[in-house]
Amino acid sequence: MKKILLSLMLLGSISILAQDAKKDTTYWKVGGTTSFTFNQVSLTNWAAGGKNSLAGTFLVNSYFNYKKEKVNWDNVVDLGYGLTKQGKDNPFKTEDKIYIVSKFGYSAGKKWFYSALMDFKTQFDYGYSDPPENTIKLSEFMSPAYLNVSLGMDYKPSENFSLYLSPLTSKTTFVLDDSLSIAGAYGVTPGKNLREEYGALVKMTAKKANLVKNVDVATRLDLFSSLTEKPQNIDVDWELVFNLKVNEWLSAIASFNLIYDDDIKYVDSDGTEHGPRAQFKQLFGFGLSYKFGS
Repeated sequence: MKKILLSLMLLGSISILAQDAKKDTTYWKVGGTTSFTFNQVSLTNWAAGGKNSLAGTFLVNSYFNYKKEKVNWDNVVDLGYGLTKQGKDNPFKTEDKIYIVSKFGYSAGKKWFYSALMDFKTQFDYGYSDPPENTIKLSEFMSPAYLNVSLGMDYKPSENFSLYLSPLTSKTTFVLDDSLSIAGAYGVTPGKNLREEYGALVKMTAKKANLVKNVDVATRLDLFSSLTEKPQNIDVDWELVFNLKVNEWLSAIASFNLIYDDDIKYVDSDGTEHGPRAQFKQLFGFGLSYKFGS
């Protein structure tokens, strides 16, 4: 409850600042990209065999940044959802993320900022270990969800690079689904819906436009060490994204995501639980894309 109240206070303070800032929009920089990829296969009397299939992925990555004198406030909303359906099988998701970050900083001089950060991660939909049967549930909205609230220093030499260091970070893991909670999924005590950890956080973000012609790249690395339990087991969340622009409306995206969390057990398609493992996700899509803002 204390974590939730602290988060609401932080968001409330930020909202007040945003209302004041609207008096002069020149201090705001808003933009992002949206993309939709789709593929479809239809087979009729196809001698070589196969299944009809439909697949689509929708991605939105946006930013809302405010800068005035010594104040710097960066916000990111990163959303993604994708489904695949083959023949008469149940559809299953291939992408699913909700990622929101808000970082408020006050200049400490020489490209350093005293900063407060809040980030939140979860997913929209149910996830299963045995698609397309979809009988062994692994996740759903707010199960799990992760909320980090921290205080630290941010080194920001430009708009394209940030290194945030926090020795004071609280991490809350939410598992609101009763069946997952009873099983003790995602590190919660069996039967509990929340798990609190306190430790240190390092967050690095970097981006480069036109790394080569018409190719933008962005990367993010989050490292968290729980000082209350097994500090040597560092949580890792690394993402690398390439955006390849064909023209104003067509583009391709390639993304790579590596996660390791000692509290997340691997569950195979038979429902058997194993120890924690490195998780890797790769996504490649070609389709419609639109870039907006500054």
